[in-house]
Amino acid sequence: MAKGTMPERTQNTQPDPRDEAQNPIENHGIIGDMRSAALVADTGSIDFCCWPDFDSPSVFSALLDTPDAGIFQLAPLLPDARRQQLYLPETNVLMTRWIARDAVVEVTDFMPIADDIEDLPRLVRRIHVRHGTTRVRMLCRVRHDYSRAKTTAQMDGQDVRFEARGQPAMRLCATVDMRLDGQAAVAEFDMQQGDIVEFMLGGADDEHVKAIQCDCDLKNTVHYWQHWSRHSNYQGRWREVVNRSALALKLLTSRKHGGIVAAATFGLPEEEGGARNWDYRYTWIRDASFTVYAFMRLGYTEEANAFMKWVRERMGDCSDESTKLGILYSLAGREELPEEELTHLSGYGGATPVRIGNEAYKQTQLDIYGELLDAVYLANKYGEAISHEGWKNTTRLVNELCDKWRSKDVGIWEMRGDDKHFLHSRLMCWVALDRALRLSFKRSLPAPFERWTKERQAIHDDIWENFWDQGLGHFVQYKGSKNLDASMLLMPLVRFVGASDPQWLQTLEAIERTLVRDGMVFRYRNDDESGDGLEGEEGAFVACSFWYVECLARAGRVEQAHLEFEQLLRYANPVGLYAEEFDTHGHHLGNTPQALSHLALISAASFLDRKLEGGQTLWQP
Repeated sequence: MAKGTMPERTQNTQPDPRDEAQNPIENHGIIGDMRSAALVADTGSIDFCCWPDFDSPSVFSALLDTPDAGIFQLAPLLPDARRQQLYLPETNVLMTRWIARDAVVEVTDFMPIADDIEDLPRLVRRIHVRHGTTRVRMLCRVRHDYSRAKTTAQMDGQDVRFEARGQPAMRLCATVDMRLDGQAAVAEFDMQQGDIVEFMLGGADDEHVKAIQCDCDLKNTVHYWQHWSRHSNYQGRWREVVNRSALALKLLTSRKHGGIVAAATFGLPEEEGGARNWDYRYTWIRDASFTVYAFMRLGYTEEANAFMKWVRERMGDCSDESTKLGILYSLAGREELPEEELTHLSGYGGATPVRIGNEAYKQTQLDIYGELLDAVYLANKYGEAISHEGWKNTTRLVNELCDKWRSKDVGIWEMRGDDKHFLHSRLMCWVALDRALRLSFKRSLPAPFERWTKERQAIHDDIWENFWDQGLGHFVQYKGSKNLDASMLLMPLVRFVGASDPQWLQTLEAIERTLVRDGMVFRYRNDDESGDGLEGEEGAFVACSFWYVECLARAGRVEQAHLEFEQLLRYANPVGLYAEEFDTHGHHLGNTPQALSHLALISAASFLDRKLEGGQTLWQP
C-alpha cells in the first residue's frame, strides 16, 4: 500500500493472508483478559497486540505498518465469502464468520481469564467448519518490541517458539502440524464439516499454553463475561448497546492494578495521513474518573472501588506534601512517560509519526481535580465510604486547588500551544469544590468549610463574569477568546447551569451552528490565531457527540435527542465499538476502542431512557 493512502473501507472478499493492505480501524473487534488486548480484523487477522500488558511493547503491529511488523492470520481460503463479526452474547469472546456458497466457517478468538492475576495472557484461536469443506491458512509472525527487536522463530517439538533479546519469549501451539517460513510459523490444511482446529499463543514457559485445553478455556471465559455482564442494572431500550459499552470498559480495566486505560492502542491517527497520533494505553485521571461514573450508573461498584484504591496508591502518604496528583500514569503507577517516535513504522494509512509514551504527563491540567472529586463523591454515594486516610488526601488536594485554580493550563484537550484560562478547567475546579463540600456534609467529615465555600463562589462568579460573552451571546472557550468548545456541553451535565437556562440554551444553539455536523460534534475549530499548537485538523469527537444528545434531552428536545442518538448508534462498528473520532463520512479515526466514547454513550442512553419513559416535548425538524 502506498504511503499516505488510507485502507479501503469495504471489502467483501477474503484476501491472501500475506496481503499488505491495512484493515480499516472500524473493521476490528477486540479481545482481552484485563491485562492485555488484541484487535481482530474481520479478515481473520490479529494485527495489533501489546503483550504481556496493555502498555507493554507490541508483538503484532501490522495495523501500523505491514504484516512484516507482526501479524497472526487465521482464515479459510474462501475468496467470495461474505464476512461477519459478532460477540458471543454478553461476552468479550469474538467470532468471525465466512459465509460462502459451499462452506460456512467460524473463527472464535478470546483471551482466557486466568485464576491467578499474575499469569501471562494467552491468545486462543479456534477455527470450526460449520458446513462444507475448505482449505485454511495460518500465519503467525511475532515481532517483539514494536517490531524493533530481531525476533527468531524455531521449532520446539511440535510448537513454535519466538524469542528476541531482552523481550519475553512466546510459544505457539496447535492441534495441527506447523512449520517455519523464515521467522514465522505457518500452516495450511484442509477441513471438512464439523472439524475444529485450535491455536494458542502465550508465554514460552507457561504451563497453561496447551491447545488441547481450549474448549475448557472457552467455556470458562464465556461464563466469566456473562456472569459479569448480567450484574448490570440497566433495563432500558438500548440494553444490548449499553452492555457492549460496559463490556468494552471492563476489558480496558486492569484486573491487577484497578486502573483503566483510555484506549487499547497507540498511533492511530485523528486525521487521515495526519500527525495527531498519540499513545492512549495509560490511565488518565480524567477518563478513568468518568469511567467510574459509568460503572456506578450500571451498578458495578466493585470496579469503582478498585479505581479509588488505585488512586489512593498513586497519592501515597497523605502527610507527604510533595506528592502531587498526576495527569496520567502507567498502570503500575509510573508517572514519567516520555514520547518516542517509531520512525521504522510507516503508520496507519501513512500517518506519521507513530508515537509511544505521552508527554501530557508534563502538562498542567486543572480540570482533573474536578473529574476525580466527582468520582470520589459518587464512589462514596453508591460504593464504599471514604477512609480517614482517603479524606485527608482529599482535603489536601482541595486545599491545593484553592491556591491554584486561578492559574492557566492546557485544558481538557491537552493543547500544545500556550497555556490559557480555559472555561472547562474553571468549570471542573468548581465541581471539585462543590463535590468536596457535598461529601463533607453527607459524611459529617471535617473540612475548612468557610474557605471552600468562598472559593467555590469565586469560581462561579469568575465563570459568569469572564467566560460569558454578551456580544456573542454564548460562553467562550477561554478568557479573551471568541471561540466555542464542545467541552461546554458538560456545563449542565455537572449541574453548574440549568439545562434550560436561557444563556445556556444560547450557547447550545451556537455549538449546533458551529461544531455539529449530522449529529457528530467537533471539539473546537482550529482556525483562530492561537490554534492548538498542532498541525492539521481532526475528526468529530465521539464522546462530545453523545454529550450533545444528553444536553438535548435535558433541554427538553427529547425527540431530536432520540433521533440523534439512533444516528450515532449507526456509526458504531459492526460489533458495537467506537474509536475516539469520526471522519466526515462517519468512519472511525483515532485510538480504539476509546473508553471516553463508551462511557458517554452509557450516560446519554441512561438519561434519554428516563426522559422517554416520563414524557417528552415534541420536536419538529
